[in-house]
Amino acid sequence: MTGDLDLDAYFARIGWGGGTAPTLETLTGLLHAHTGAVPFENLDVLLRRPVRLDLEGLQDKLVRRRRGGYCFEHATLFAAMLRRLGFSLTTHAARVVVARPKEESPRGHMFLTVTLDGERYVVDPGFAAYTSRRPLPLRAGHPDGNEAHILTLDDGRWTLHARRDGALKSGWITTLEEEHPVDFEMANHWTATCPSSHFTQMMMMSATTKTGRVNVMNRDVTVIGPDGVAKQELTDRRELRALLTDHFGFDLPEAETLIVPAIDEWR
Repeated sequence: MTGDLDLDAYFARIGWGGGTAPTLETLTGLLHAHTGAVPFENLDVLLRRPVRLDLEGLQDKLVRRRRGGYCFEHATLFAAMLRRLGFSLTTHAARVVVARPKEESPRGHMFLTVTLDGERYVVDPGFAAYTSRRPLPLRAGHPDGNEAHILTLDDGRWTLHARRDGALKSGWITTLEEEHPVDFEMANHWTATCPSSHFTQMMMMSATTKTGRVNVMNRDVTVIGPDGVAKQELTDRRELRALLTDHFGFDLPEAETLIVPAIDEWR
């Protein structure tokens, strides 16, 4: 699968001009570049389009058309790139516990661990506003440089906590079992098609900006910048299309016909 990866095109997409040796410095730089360039969004699900996880489909959408995607798309493409560069990695699934308890959440999130010099790092490029832009050492209670993300271990289960609104909130929980492409294909199908999936009901988007981040949940837009937090409300699909151009780096004419079940007025 990695043999068909156009590394030059991918590096151009994320603006990467640094080294390619399989080191922590390279991994850190690539993750920061990827999360800064490729947004999180579930618009294809709401447009009732198939979400492809094959490498050609991922490159067409995320690289050539400069779109975003959700965890399966981000992590699959990022893993293919890392393997091509010679990194040692494992793919995992987690239960997202942001809005549901673990007993009600399927294993519907994909992330990676990368081993370097005997140390394992959590690499999670597709967790929207909860994403760490730096690899996290797989150590219980070990924070990153800003203490924005912390991992805890309880009874064999790892939990990622992310700082939101000044408090640490649980993001996902995992047993760190190795998962395979067929597992993610099944989870991706459920995520993109099941009526009880959040992704088929709500619009969820997040992108890094030059000065902060912009998050979208249905019609609610939150822009985080150096001067604080600004909130606005989308009133129609034309505003949504303009938002995509201004903050997410792509134009999507189909946004003007998008059906979001959680937004009754847009039906």
